[in-house]
Amino acid sequence: MAKVTFKQEPITLKGEEVKQGDTAPDFKVLGNDLSEVTLKDFDGKKKILNVVPSLDTPVCDQQARKFNEEASTDENGVVLTISADLPFAQKRWCAASGLDNVLTVSDHKDLDFGMNYGVVMEELRLLARSVFVLDQNNEIVHAEIVSEGTDFPDFDKALEAYNNIK
Repeated sequence: MAKVTFKQEPITLKGEEVKQGDTAPDFKVLGNDLSEVTLKDFDGKKKILNVVPSLDTPVCDQQARKFNEEASTDENGVVLTISADLPFAQKRWCAASGLDNVLTVSDHKDLDFGMNYGVVMEELRLLARSVFVLDQNNEIVHAEIVSEGTDFPDFDKALEAYNNIK
């Protein structure tokens, strides 16, 4: 399992960690309208799974904005920002941010995404900051679980992996 800290304190990650080369597991999360969203809903598209602890924090906000600016206009792809925030909070963040292309989904109900990708922070019941880039066949071509939860992911590596998918 990845070694992770949050504000320099050790954190226990729960779930099944996935790695580059793995087939991405499916998951069930909630859309902002409380509808069920799964990985299968984006079949045939390349994907950035942008995972943040909470959109209500400056680092998470900036991370979502960066991936939105860099990758959300690709008509063959999708950027999903996933957190354990309530769907209502995510909807409020989207409205306040003015970002129309951001797709936010909530893992609050079951932590299904977090358990399937090994990013549930047990002590906080939040998702560890991470990025997974998937090709159109859901092969993981880039995986990063950020070692310190208050740091940014490596945007350049994630975006390079995403942009290199043909």
